[in-house]
Amino acid sequence: MKPLTSIAELVQQAEAQGCGLHEAALQVELQVNGQSREAVLAQMQQRLDVMRDSVVRGLAVRQGRSLSGMTGGDAARLGAWLEGHTPTTGAIVSRAMLYAIAVNEVNAAMGCIVAAPTAGASGALPGVLFSLQEGLGLSEETVLHGLITAGAVGVIIGWRAMLSGAEGGCQAEVGAGAAMAAAAAVEMQGGTPRQAAHALAITFKNMLGLVCDPVAGLVEVPCILRNASGAAQALVAADLALAGIESLIPPDEVIDAMGQVGRLLDVRFKETAQGGIAASPTGRRLAAQLRSEWNSS
Repeated sequence: MKPLTSIAELVQQAEAQGCGLHEAALQVELQVNGQSREAVLAQMQQRLDVMRDSVVRGLAVRQGRSLSGMTGGDAARLGAWLEGHTPTTGAIVSRAMLYAIAVNEVNAAMGCIVAAPTAGASGALPGVLFSLQEGLGLSEETVLHGLITAGAVGVIIGWRAMLSGAEGGCQAEVGAGAAMAAAAAVEMQGGTPRQAAHALAITFKNMLGLVCDPVAGLVEVPCILRNASGAAQALVAADLALAGIESLIPPDEVIDAMGQVGRLLDVRFKETAQGGIAASPTGRRLAAQLRSEWNSS
């Protein structure tokens, strides 16, 4: 069996087998790589454990800052605020945003995270996985299935387009992470393979063209808060898909369009810190300040 290169093919296999995307993807993985089912599941559980640990560590940091000093402590601020307020985004979405920020703050502080699909986009997927688990009382097995689904569609996104901000802008990083999370969210809530695929497509369409413009070239601003928005986008798309709403443009074509947009983006908007908010007066001032500090140290 050849590796998966199409969302349509993955959905087709799942429907033919009468199973979820995670099981269809797992069958392909077992045949392509020759590992046992137990070994693959153990590897995925290990990644899930690292994700959960990064959430816990990110929430535990009250006053910590990144090495640049630009970010840190926002997860703690949001968490404290949520304890005494009713968020307009609802309990699950607000928790997803909280966990996404926590993970990315750990990344900015050089902590251990799971690239999902990259370090800069590492927060959206765990944010969605764990907020749904807590909010809906889902089992660990269900969350693991969501992670497998996310990984499978992430492989296809990378094959058909790209997963690098330097190659395709932030749509290829946080956009991809959010799309992966959307498919996982549908799967975890009992949606069909077709619905999971359309959740991915809806997410990408809503994030198409998102530029990569990190201040001072660091994966902090706006990356951390973009992961929170990506988690919210994923849950919005999941609800739409579960309601039976579909993308008029097929999922694979949406991924291909993202790849086309990524290749056409000006180099200033692809992780070079030469455009967008990185090129704003404050962005340039912060970059110059950090360069001065690094040169004098």
